[in-house]
Amino acid sequence: MKLVTFTHQNSTRMGAVVGNYVIDSDGSPDLPAQMLDFLAAGTTAMAAMQQWLISGQGRRIPLNEVILASPVPRPGKYLAISLNYADHIAETGRERPEYPSFFTKQSTCVIGHGTAIQQPKVSDKLDYEGELAFVIGQRCRHVPVDKAREVIAGFTVANDVSVRDWQMHAPTMMVGKSFDTCGPLGPWLVTADEIPDPHNLTIKTWVDDELRQNANTGQMLFNCYEMVAYLSQAMTLEPGDVIATGTPAGVGVKMKPRGYLKPGQTVRVEIEGIGTLANPVIAER
Repeated sequence: MKLVTFTHQNSTRMGAVVGNYVIDSDGSPDLPAQMLDFLAAGTTAMAAMQQWLISGQGRRIPLNEVILASPVPRPGKYLAISLNYADHIAETGRERPEYPSFFTKQSTCVIGHGTAIQQPKVSDKLDYEGELAFVIGQRCRHVPVDKAREVIAGFTVANDVSVRDWQMHAPTMMVGKSFDTCGPLGPWLVTADEIPDPHNLTIKTWVDDELRQNANTGQMLFNCYEMVAYLSQAMTLEPGDVIATGTPAGVGVKMKPRGYLKPGQTVRVEIEGIGTLANPVIAER
């Protein structure tokens, strides 16, 4: 299933995409209206959504008539791993990390497909990072690698937009990664049952019509399941938590000349089997 959070006629709720339509969850007594509540309900809600789609009772809204938010509009935790592709490590000149290295993106940075990324007033060093992200579906702790798939609700496309000069203000990188609008996610959440192997997906990033990144998720140093196992040793992971899995080579800061994002451009990240996340770039209002 492709699960979405969408706005239609001034109401924001969850649903599922089938073809060129959103199947509205409204009207089902078994489906929560909001994604976080849906994910917290676990397999019961997943089964209820499947039955709702089969029943044909849900209102069908043309996809081009809705506004897509991030599938999880305000995740409780948004954790992202750095230096997780060998080619990206090489272009940065850094050493391969011994352990997974995570930073936090504040949830207020999250936006959905089609919403504008704003170049901040305080910097023109705005950069893209196309990434696979996954969303936790069960409250969990101390998850072994071979059980990690069971706690993942699904996968989505992420753009870890970064304000490069502010990123370097502190070793945590948090502020430069958390500017408003610097967390595009979407266009939907593809449930884990539809992604048999998240570690063999083509990932590409374009700025306008220029292909900037082209890689495969099999090149990750630490895979999705290893990330779950590592993080869950330290903290409780909860439904709706988002984990971004790192970016491959081709970021703007390492181009000559620099390939920073500029107002008027559009950045697109496409991941095989999931979809395309596209966001225009504008100057901060």
